Amino acid sequence: MITITEVLLAVVIVLLLVLLYLVLQRGRVEPKDIESAISSVWKESGLDEKIGRLATYAQDIRDDYRSLEQMLRVPVERASLGEIALEQILSDQLPPDMFGIRERILDRKVPDAHIKSTVGAICIDSKFPLDNYRKMVEAEDSKEKGKFQKQFIRDVRGHLDKIADDYVCPEKGSAEFAFAFIPSESVYYFLVTEAYDTLRSYTSRGVQAVSPLTLSHKIELIKAGVHARKLSEQAEKIRNDIARLSQRFSEVDNSWQIFYETHLRNAEKKAEELDGAYKRLRDEFDKISQLSGD
Repeated sequence: MITITEVLLAVVIVLLLVLLYLVLQRGRVEPKDIESAISSVWKESGLDEKIGRLATYAQDIRDDYRSLEQMLRVPVERASLGEIALEQILSDQLPPDMFGIRERILDRKVPDAHIKSTVGAICIDSKFPLDNYRKMVEAEDSKEKGKFQKQFIRDVRGHLDKIADDYVCPEKGSAEFAFAFIPSESVYYFLVTEAYDTLRSYTSRGVQAVSPLTLSHKIELIKAGVHARKLSEQAEKIRNDIARLSQRFSEVDNSWQIFYETHLRNAEKKAEELDGAYKRLRDEFDKISQLSGD
């Protein structure tokens, strides 16, 4: 797409060429000649149409920006964006059977998402309070910034309290920790640098604040733990199968020993007795045959 810079550069080059031509032809240039040249170039090159399209594009961009900005100002819409980002991260990194989105768990609680781990359900909340953070960033007065910063930290504490109460309950099947998902890396960095003690105090209560990047790293660790658990379960199953096979082999071996000692050995003894009797009978028969011949 042609940019505004390229269009204006083309206009300047064309006008310079026209003015140079007029100077060479007449030796001087009148104002009306410049106006005529500009008008002619403007119409013949279609610059008026191109500038109009660029203006339309610029207006569309401004409108889209205002729409996005308005969405970020409205808590419900902003929460939806956080949920979408969270769902995308989970679906990109985990198989469908390892996570759930807005499902009832833990005594009918409905977190925005949860991960099925070896230590229980790890709940994730993405509805992070950002209104006072936005006001803090937009404020120009330092006192106003300080006021909104305190209010934002207070909002964060209240939000993390709710996550701790609702989603850190191992007695109901959850893990011993839950995630507070912050969809903005800049907000996460601000909290880590300006409210580190606050975040650390909630970590001891089982609530971990995560950004998109840190959540991705934690998911990889959770996956590794799940895979290790599955390998351990498979190894245990193999050990159990070998133990059962060994037991069955012992049973078969005992049965064989009994069968051999009581049946085959007896059968062999009987066969020898029968063979001896047959030989004796054969000898007697041979003797009788000889007598008949004589």
